[in-house]
Amino acid sequence: MTELFARLQGFIEQSIVFIESFIPGEVLLAIFLVSIVAFIGTLVAIPAILIRLPADYFNEEKPSMWMSTYHPIIRKISHFLKNGVGYIFLLAGIAMLVLPGQGILTMLIGVSLIDFPGKRKFEKKLICVPGILKTINALRQKYGKPPLSINC
Repeated sequence: MTELFARLQGFIEQSIVFIESFIPGEVLLAIFLVSIVAFIGTLVAIPAILIRLPADYFNEEKPSMWMSTYHPIIRKISHFLKNGVGYIFLLAGIAMLVLPGQGILTMLIGVSLIDFPGKRKFEKKLICVPGILKTINALRQKYGKPPLSINC
């Protein structure tokens, strides 16, 4: 068993040396730290967002206009910021498909923030992935919120 562990340790050390020949150690450390912070951030942010969604969010045929009661300039700025945050979540979710984190849920949050044609149809397809709706509704139930109502 110790021989297997020693061979594995040697392989890992060789892999690190190989990777460091292309990417400096400081950059690897920064990527590692950003990955850890993103992982912890998604563990907090995603449940908070999913709990606060209205139960009928995915059934709305005509979504309300973003910040419709505010001044048009404020509305445009907030629209730009909302889409920017959505793209950050979407890219982070894609990265989390191979890095530690809740990739699909993070992508779902990102998509829900971004405005694009066919958004509702895409959201519905994403949320109807087996297990996703069940997981979200279990989380909502834990915090006393009604389950999301959606017809898959």
